[in-house]
Amino acid sequence: MEWKKELRILFWMGVIFAFAFFLPLGNSRFQEALQAMLDLAKWYAREHVILCLLPAFFIAGVIAVFVSQGAVMKYFGANAPKWLSYSVAAVSGTILAVCSCTILPLFSSIHKRGAGLGPAVAFLYSGPAINILAIILTARILGMELGIARTIGAVSFSVLIGLAMAFIYRKEEKAKAEAQLNFPDVPEKRPLWQTASHFFTLVLILVFANWGKPGEGVTEGGWYWTWSNKWNITAFLGILLAFSLVFILKLNWKHVLPAALVTAVAGVLSPTPLVPMLVGIFGVGAVALLDKRDPDNREWTISSWGFAKQIMPLLAIGVLTAGFLLGSTHDDTQIAGLIPNAWVAWLVGGNSVWSNFFASFIGAFMYFATLTEVPILQGLIAAGMGKGPALALLLAGPSLSLPNMLVIREVMGTQKTVVYVSLVILMATISGLLFGEIAG
Repeated sequence: MEWKKELRILFWMGVIFAFAFFLPLGNSRFQEALQAMLDLAKWYAREHVILCLLPAFFIAGVIAVFVSQGAVMKYFGANAPKWLSYSVAAVSGTILAVCSCTILPLFSSIHKRGAGLGPAVAFLYSGPAINILAIILTARILGMELGIARTIGAVSFSVLIGLAMAFIYRKEEKAKAEAQLNFPDVPEKRPLWQTASHFFTLVLILVFANWGKPGEGVTEGGWYWTWSNKWNITAFLGILLAFSLVFILKLNWKHVLPAALVTAVAGVLSPTPLVPMLVGIFGVGAVALLDKRDPDNREWTISSWGFAKQIMPLLAIGVLTAGFLLGSTHDDTQIAGLIPNAWVAWLVGGNSVWSNFFASFIGAFMYFATLTEVPILQGLIAAGMGKGPALALLLAGPSLSLPNMLVIREVMGTQKTVVYVSLVILMATISGLLFGEIAG
């Protein structure tokens, strides 16, 4: 009825007015929370959007356009052998050094292409959780036992959570499996190795552009060498991508060459690698969008843009909210949010059910960029955090975040998102309790 609509408008006008009227601008805690919110948003924009999210959108576009639906269903579909689909999903994190937000366009892409719910969720969890660099850093800084526990927990979690989701929604999965039985065997447009080569070139650019700095005092070894030379490696991979655009996607070399040269000049002249990275990304998008030889190339850019439109606004809301409530912790920056850090450290001491649950819960809602969970935990352990809650946070935190949840809800609905988040928090709590008892 019309009057109900007008009442809703009046209600929200009242809410907005009350919010503005009672804003505690003079309160120091509120001011610090606002600073944390803006600081996290600024850091996220500078360090994460260009290097992580934009390449991830193009990788998701490759899956959505160039990888046939039949190929996705062969490895992740409801009728795929479980040992195959869950094995591929569980080890994906060793290849993709991504965070809980960067994995989202990839998850959304395989989900839309017909992947079974269980394997898709296993992939969603394992991508950020089984980051080989983060596991190595955990072992080196927080101790070998925590590193091993994190590895075992993350691999087993991805499979168990995927199987649990598939079981809970088994009626839907059965219907999907029956529908996929009649799916026609569509031939690949190009050999699979060519599509895989193009895909993994983009993945390697994502991995090396975000290669984490080694621990304090480390000045030698393969990890340090790779980090020191990551932009040279990324530049070489950019050259390989240019060849892939010409020889695999068959884009006009007269269009690819100018884009590659402009990117190279930007790399030489710019004081920051973000500029050539951004120029290169937009160059690839423009060249593919303007291609008239193959409609799939144009569709690649359009699909990538579709993922960006779907995911970026929700991530922005999530990052701002997480920063305001839980603070901004990155590099050497420690700015408290509305919820004081001291409360968090106090609540996760010992090895009680509550401390493990709280560590899992708060970890699930915080945002951790790749590798940042280790120094954050180092500080919390120094403040009195128990070993069990530390593992619980490691198993829940990297794979979940408030921005991550908002996007997952758009992809698979509110109910499935609540079930998935609850499973992660529950299993992380139990694992933390067990590890706390074993580790003493």
